[in-house]
Order: sequence, then C-alpha cells, then structure tokens
Amino acid sequence: MINLVALPCLCVDVFDGTDELYAGGEALNFAVHASKFGEFNVSILGAVGQDSYAKFIMDSISDKRIDVSHVRVEKDKVTANNRTYLTAGGDRYYKDDSWTGDIVDKMILNHDELEFIKKSDVVFVHFWAGCFGQIIDLKKNNNFRLAVDFVEYRNFKEMEKYAPYIDYFMISGEKSILPIFEAFSEKYKGLFNVSLADKGSVTYHNGEKYFVQANKVKEVIDTTGCGDSYHAGFVCSHLINGNIYEAMRVGTELATETLSHYGGF
Repeated sequence: MINLVALPCLCVDVFDGTDELYAGGEALNFAVHASKFGEFNVSILGAVGQDSYAKFIMDSISDKRIDVSHVRVEKDKVTANNRTYLTAGGDRYYKDDSWTGDIVDKMILNHDELEFIKKSDVVFVHFWAGCFGQIIDLKKNNNFRLAVDFVEYRNFKEMEKYAPYIDYFMISGEKSILPIFEAFSEKYKGLFNVSLADKGSVTYHNGEKYFVQANKVKEVIDTTGCGDSYHAGFVCSHLINGNIYEAMRVGTELATETLSHYGGF
C-alpha cells in the first residue's frame, strides 16, 4: 500500500443564491478522489473549527476511505468557507470577500504533524498553503514524492526555486506558458503538468511532450474541484504504473466526472 497525505485545505463551498453547502478544498477534493484507488492509504491533514461547517465536512466524507485522525479541531477558529458564484455556463467565480480561511492559510505544522508527513510515501499540497515552506524543507531531507498544485500562480522565477524538489509539478494555464515548463523539464527530474481546461492537458518530462485531449462534455454543471480530481487521478495512476499517458487519461476521466455535478465530489 502507498501512504498518501493531502494537506491542508478543507473548506465548505457555500453557493450563492441557494446557500447549498458542498465540502471541498484542494486537499479534501484530492484526498477523496485518491481514495478511489485501492492501492492507497489516504490521510487528510488540516484544521477545522468546532462548528456546523466542520461537522458538515466530516459527515460528507464519513463513507470514504480517508483517515481524518490528523485533522486538528481548533475551538476558537472558524472552519474555512468560500462563498461561490456560478456563471450561466457553470464556471465558478469569487468576490473579494468570498473566502474566510485563516485557519488553513496560516496553518503552521507542529512536530507530530511533521513526523507523520516524513513517514508518508507521497504528499500533496497547494502552493498557497501557509505550511508550503515547511513541506519543501522536509522534502529536501526525506524521500517522499511531492505533488504541488500551483493553480494560476505566474511568478515563474519563484516557481523554479522549488522545481528541484517537486515530483509532480502541476499548474492551470494556457498554451502560452507551455515553453516555460518544457524548459523546466529539461533541467529538473519531475513531471510538469499543465491543465488547459477544455483544450486538454500537457505533461513535460525530460524535455519530451505528452498531450491528452479533454473529453467532450454535453453539459458542464460546475467546474469546482475539476483540477483537484484531475491531479488525484494523474498522480495516483502514475505512482501505480509509471505511464504518463495513462496517468493523464485517468486524470481526464475523473475531471470529466466532476464536471457533471455540483461540488468537488
């Protein structure tokens, strides 16, 4: 079995207009989709408050193969939540005051959490996490595989500082940024994966380009968590069989399924 830990973002998406709740967050979405692979023991490491949002999150994953014993409960803080808006075409968007998330954005890992991560085989984290620097420091002296989602960050000079330590370097973008990651792949050993939404996805490894088309979708209900599900399928499949094309295909299948319903899972 492969021990995987995803951190630190667990949150509730509150859909404007209906106040419907959907559990989500990059780490939680990734963990849920990773748990579909029988070869993995999946843990989520993060923090929640002692409130109705926290209960909703835990109830939503109670039937999943996910170890939640490393989720902190911080009584004096509010569980991360995000007011989510949807366009007529199903794309999500947010406003300046949508996000309430200090509990995860400013999370600093304690000694026990760091020791737990050291023992894992693969770690998933997003670049915006407050503990991202701690994870990079751990990676420098430990052998776990590291998967990082850079989302839509565009400071490529800053990114390159971390590239030597990342095994699965993932970002959402457009075709114009592809040459940058092709160049990265010629210098660093990791897989550099660029999601191009409905235009498919590209991975570079050792300077070689791999391209997989997006699946045709009759109707997009909600794009929330689409990238997280792709990343889980991509990373887990590649760890199992080492085939880049197959990993991209599996990621695409999971992303396609996610487009068919509200919420990340």
